[in-house]
Amino acid sequence: MNENLVGEFAGLSTKTLLWVEERVGPGAKVISGASLKGGISSAVYGLKIKQGDHCHEAVLRQFTNTEWLREEPELALHETAALQAASAAGLSSPRWVACDPDGGACGLPSVLMTRLPGRVVLDPADLPGWLGGLAWKLAEIHAAEGPPIEWSYFTYNEVSRLTVPEWTRVPEAWGRIIDRVQGLPSPYRPQFIHRDYHPTNVLWQEGEVSGVVDWVNACMGPTGIDTGHCRLNLVQMYGVEAADAFLESYLSVARKDGCNVNDPYWDMLCLIEMLPGPPEVYQGWPDLGLDALTPELLARRLDEYAESLVRKLASFVQPR
Repeated sequence: MNENLVGEFAGLSTKTLLWVEERVGPGAKVISGASLKGGISSAVYGLKIKQGDHCHEAVLRQFTNTEWLREEPELALHETAALQAASAAGLSSPRWVACDPDGGACGLPSVLMTRLPGRVVLDPADLPGWLGGLAWKLAEIHAAEGPPIEWSYFTYNEVSRLTVPEWTRVPEAWGRIIDRVQGLPSPYRPQFIHRDYHPTNVLWQEGEVSGVVDWVNACMGPTGIDTGHCRLNLVQMYGVEAADAFLESYLSVARKDGCNVNDPYWDMLCLIEMLPGPPEVYQGWPDLGLDALTPELLARRLDEYAESLVRKLASFVQPR
């Protein structure tokens, strides 16, 4: 490792770079590196690695959020298991290379993986086609077969302690949503889910989805959490109509067993993750070019979504 190059690697330490080279294999040399945009809970770096006549591109994630690590100390092992499961199922995911689970080698818990081709697209010229691509790729993930991983779904919010947010203009709708998620859960069969599926974790190349990244939250759980989480993001980014079009596209191609993702319960369970609020613009959006959003716009769109889900719940009948 050339000690003089350390300053050109976005702050990565010499021992981290040495660890990367050792894990890639004999003759590997990191020749460049840069911090990647979009992540807010960990530091993610794109690396170029020369090995003989070949040049690899890799991604290194270092877990820097101490509160998250306190709650889930096995994050690096979790992402390792998720990447290995996704790869074994033939999904368009990064390939796992190495893991430093406790930061003993790198100073921080770290995961090294291959880099997928493509880029995040948040300003699609063909919005319906783009939404369809998101839906198709998620249905492909949910159709994957393989042994379960040991991590299971849980809600991020304490459902029993929810209260109607102060910032809303439609408190009745939020009250009805809270009543529903505090009631009996809808049935489902656990399947492998991404758990953080949304547009900034999907890569595109030549108008097609080229891969899905950020698998650290993947687990066994209800597929309705993946559709619901993506819809929640789409509502904030583009409005309720876009989220509904995504769900319609997903339902047209997805398997019908395991979980009824059309049940508004799953969308409501994802929506309450916004509480108590008030809504804030996720930094990944402006970092990746979507810079017209404001907290006021998000609040209005979330209220519209809450009202639409309450209307849907009033007419929903759970299939037998």
